[in-house]
Amino acid sequence: MNKKGRRKPSNQIVGNTGLYYVCYELSKRGWNVLPTSRNTKGIDIIIFSEKAKRIHTIQVKSLSKKDPVPFGSSLENLFGEFLIICRKVFNEKPEIFIAKIDKLKNNGLIHEGVKNNKKSYWLEPKEYEKFKDNWEIIGEGYD
Repeated sequence: MNKKGRRKPSNQIVGNTGLYYVCYELSKRGWNVLPTSRNTKGIDIIIFSEKAKRIHTIQVKSLSKKDPVPFGSSLENLFGEFLIICRKVFNEKPEIFIAKIDKLKNNGLIHEGVKNNKKSYWLEPKEYEKFKDNWEIIGEGYD
């Protein structure tokens, strides 16, 4: 139960809420949006412009509050062009952070740690908050 006496939403509900909010925001910007099958590793959304001249792949990470973004025990499943973090998904206006995945990987922004001989990767809020409302890197889907 949370502070308001409500049950805490499952990770799947948090993930779905963020995914569909991101789809909504991309659609408002003129993109044709195709969410992929849920609970699969990898790409969450494929977008293409009105005349299909531009196509992009997106991974979405959804958070219910200000937390690090977990990537699990390997970065092999972090691929595609863009990472969109949807934070505070249950707020009236969730927060959006958008970065190029290769930039995150190549600039040392992703943290690595080992606990009980198990490796894990994550992105701290101070690292992803630089990319708040960074819609211009994706642009609009109107051709």
